[in-house]
Amino acid sequence: METIDPLDRKILGELQRNADTALEVLGERVGLSRNAVWRRVKAMEARGLIRARVALLDPVQLGLGLSVFILIRTARHDPEWLAAFAAATRDMPEILGAYRMTGDLDYLIRARVSDVADYDALYQRLIRRVEMKDVSASFVMEEIKETTQLPL
Repeated sequence: METIDPLDRKILGELQRNADTALEVLGERVGLSRNAVWRRVKAMEARGLIRARVALLDPVQLGLGLSVFILIRTARHDPEWLAAFAAATRDMPEILGAYRMTGDLDYLIRARVSDVADYDALYQRLIRRVEMKDVSASFVMEEIKETTQLPL
């Protein structure tokens, strides 16, 4: 892990809150000139520390009001199965994250869908593409905390 100096840490914190912040404003907030901030941001992008700048959308206004966690157990743990699972999850835009887990659960999927019928359609497409031993889902009743900001 590469160490990050305090100024870069401040810049990253500001960009996590709003990636559209003008360089002049960013410079004022962290105590640097516009050009110095620009050089630091470009260097962090080149190092891969800043992977992308994105817009965060409101899922409810886009008709994707149901957040679901899909819990998967599989009887297969071979590279071919994993490749098929990875390809299937990457191809389905409703799937926002797929994770290989420790413990009793093999994989965890985080998805956004419009409703339970939309989840069922996602589930049907997934099981057609990948053999699984057990699949269950938990629907989010209330989002207490949802953030993309990493603790700096």
